[in-house]
Amino acid sequence: MYKAILLSKNDDGTTAASLTQLDEAQLPADGDVTVAVDYSTVNYKDALAITGKSPVVRKWPMVPGIDGAGEVIASTHPDWKAGDHFILNGWGVGEVHMGCLAERAKLKGDWLIRRPDGMSAKTAMSIGTAGYTAMLCAMALQAQGVTKDSGEILVTGASGGVGSIAIAILSGWGYRVVASTGKLSETDYLKSLGAAEVIDRAELSAPGKPLQKERWAGVVDSVGSHTLANAVAQTRYGGTVAACGLAQGLDFPASVAPFILRGVKLIGVDSVMAPKEKRIAAWDRLANELDAAKLATIIQEIPLAEAITRAPEILAGKVRGRLVVNVKA
Repeated sequence: MYKAILLSKNDDGTTAASLTQLDEAQLPADGDVTVAVDYSTVNYKDALAITGKSPVVRKWPMVPGIDGAGEVIASTHPDWKAGDHFILNGWGVGEVHMGCLAERAKLKGDWLIRRPDGMSAKTAMSIGTAGYTAMLCAMALQAQGVTKDSGEILVTGASGGVGSIAIAILSGWGYRVVASTGKLSETDYLKSLGAAEVIDRAELSAPGKPLQKERWAGVVDSVGSHTLANAVAQTRYGGTVAACGLAQGLDFPASVAPFILRGVKLIGVDSVMAPKEKRIAAWDRLANELDAAKLATIIQEIPLAEAITRAPEILAGKVRGRLVVNVKA
């Protein structure tokens, strides 16, 4: 038996979340690597699944948890053996395949990457999908030629997981980062991560003109909707916007003007199905280039049961940084 959060659908279509004991016989049959999960996280997508606020879960019952780190117990996959240390992000885990907010999981070996040498399971999940996505966004800006001398970088949703780690990464690389947040009370926190300036998200979140005064050489956006449209409208000639989230909405009420008049590039960043080589590159850079002291200020460690009660707080924007789940606590 092992401890897990289990989601089930009530008769009225709502989601019920409970901490329970499951039998290992209930692990998915289509996995080829059985793992002991030491740490997981509560990401925005996990919060949607746990609360049922969005149809994230497509197979019932479901164990949520799109992230996991721990140790392999048994494997029939040629790349993995008992005792290996792994990281899991995405691949539909916690949506259509039982996830990692549990002491055990059975996953596909092709989904896993090796934890970098010297990185603990807790550190890996302190970074998690949010930090891994932030690194993919930062790498996308670099790949498009945005350098620290190109100009200011805007990070939206700055006090969330992606935003916090994006600030730490980019400021560590020498960029001048401007943080956009709805919580100006977190200004000192954001500046401690490396933000040179903090602006109110209200400056970006309302409908705006298709072309606005040029400011940003690059943008990391986890918000979407009007915020993304305004960020694009303010991006300098030849600049790049990396879009990875939809906290404000799925819509993109924008014009083609910034793209055809200023040569702005809008790059979509996907962390769920990203190929293994891109994942390994991102995690290697996180292991070597992310300031450990800054990371420590971003996280809150919680026990497994608390993931259920904290999920609504994430959706309400009341959680700063990252919730790291000690699965064994």
